[in-house]
Amino acid sequence: MSVSVAAPPRLEADRSPERRGLARDQVRLLLSDRHGERDLAFVDLPELLEPGDLLVVNESATIPASVAAVGPFGAFTLNLSTDYGGRLWLAEPRWGRGRPGPLPLRDGSRLDVAGLGATVVARHPTIPRLAFVRFDRDPAEVLERAGRPIAYGYLAADEPLEAYQTIFARVPGSVEMPSAGRPFSAAVLARLRARGVGLARIVLHCAVSSLEAGDDVTGAPPVLPEPYSVPPDAVRAIADARGDGRRVIAVGTTVVRALESSVDCGGLRASEGFSRRYVSPAHRPVVADGLLSGFHAPGTTHRDLLAAFLGEERLRRAYRHARDAAYLWHEFGDVHLWLPR
Repeated sequence: MSVSVAAPPRLEADRSPERRGLARDQVRLLLSDRHGERDLAFVDLPELLEPGDLLVVNESATIPASVAAVGPFGAFTLNLSTDYGGRLWLAEPRWGRGRPGPLPLRDGSRLDVAGLGATVVARHPTIPRLAFVRFDRDPAEVLERAGRPIAYGYLAADEPLEAYQTIFARVPGSVEMPSAGRPFSAAVLARLRARGVGLARIVLHCAVSSLEAGDDVTGAPPVLPEPYSVPPDAVRAIADARGDGRRVIAVGTTVVRALESSVDCGGLRASEGFSRRYVSPAHRPVVADGLLSGFHAPGTTHRDLLAAFLGEERLRRAYRHARDAAYLWHEFGDVHLWLPR
């Protein structure tokens, strides 16, 4: 059962911090710890952590996955979600940035995607707004030439692809930015190193997130398979931290899902594949002690994951504070740090 506190439209970050006159690391930071909630700035992060703490970050880079397309009924927007290989993608056809589907597409429908032919293979079995699409050839060239970052109706204007990249971005594959890492800057990283805070790196490529808030989804929020990789170096760094009694802090819900997908009966292992891990108060994380995240809407897997760390009532209290203190939500908004004792 997810926490119900939601942000009013006035608190939706409708542009990047840079367009609001801020540097990346000047967004606000809400700290939740044993003392309660405190209003800070992201540049305060190094002083909030202890020497020896280990941050685990996502190295996935955002790709321009939104493309103009034409189907039997006319023009629409095709947001790619997950690459399954063999030119087969899971995708979300939309009428536009602020107008979701489902669209009147049928199995076998032919599409023109910025000059590249494609075929609708099948609808997603449980989410009507998604479809499996097979391209006539690799769509990489089309995305490079005609793609743009996926954007939703709350944004006031288009942002360049660079605005959707974190300082850690190294491996292209996310169709939506792993946004918890966005506020990090070179200056903040230098201060973290000087304080003795470690860094471990994993990869999880984010799929589309708009589906989770859709009124065509019933029951538990959908967990779309997302490619991930947890390398041996990260496993060793986490094992060393845990062995020394040091804290492991995940930078983003994507990191938590990747780490939990790498846990088996023998503990954390290096692994890669597709994550379908659903983390909630009923399925608690076992690797990360703390979490840095953005602010997420009710009824989403992201929010359920946060409740797994803080508990339902504590998260509800923190989100009420965030709403009353006018923290900004979504990928260009502010961030929330949960630290255990």
